[in-house]
Amino acid sequence: MPKMKTNRGAAKRFKATGSGKIKRSRAYTSHILTKKSTKRKRNLRQAGLVDDTNVKSIRKILPYL
Repeated sequence: MPKMKTNRGAAKRFKATGSGKIKRSRAYTSHILTKKSTKRKRNLRQAGLVDDTNVKSIRKILPYL
């Protein structure tokens, strides 16, 4: 049986934590930053976790995560 392929775009966006959860970066950080408050931009820098409803599909496209 051939090796499964990893979705390379997803591999750059998601990492696994030590406990096996999937870590993600937040959206809305790339442009139009002048109207966003400093507090909002600071909180967007912190990583988030993938919601439980999406974990199954993420694991499917990242078989070796």
